[in-house]
Amino acid sequence: METENFLIRETEFDDYEYFVKWENDPEVTKYLTFDENRSYEDVVTEAIYNKFSREKLDFTIVDRESGKPIGRIFISKIDTHSDSLDITKFYIGETQFWGKGVAREIMNELLEYCFTFLHMERVTLDYYTGNKRAYTLYESLGFEKEGVARNATKKDGKYYDLHLMSMLRSEFFGDKD
Repeated sequence: METENFLIRETEFDDYEYFVKWENDPEVTKYLTFDENRSYEDVVTEAIYNKFSREKLDFTIVDRESGKPIGRIFISKIDTHSDSLDITKFYIGETQFWGKGVAREIMNELLEYCFTFLHMERVTLDYYTGNKRAYTLYESLGFEKEGVARNATKKDGKYYDLHLMSMLRSEFFGDKD
């Protein structure tokens, strides 16, 4: 996948070093479910396990100009019978790219990929209570609120609510397809 400014490619082994750095940065992970002090081994072990599942995809977001990774996308719960999937992890790890429309540019391309290439009918995602930036982005893209999963995730021993949202194919295409 590619946009004007970014490439979205399958994750490569060298990308895990970036993931470890970002997934241990409190500013990046404030609203993500990563426990503190994730080791390189933790990240790689999880990634290798996920790589062999047909229900999961791991992507790296790369800045075209520098050629360096700037973020991560992890898709799970790919259900080819029900034509649905979950965007489980989506973050920009390089903070200098925050607030510049990068997440919107990437998410638009990702949704195109999910609905067109993967032929999904439904795409879901969630966000932590208090993550106003995520909510604002997802709502502006056309995701609909579905509810709150109370104490649905755990980070560093503490439970958090997750706000659930979804988008249907017809909503993405505006009933054009």
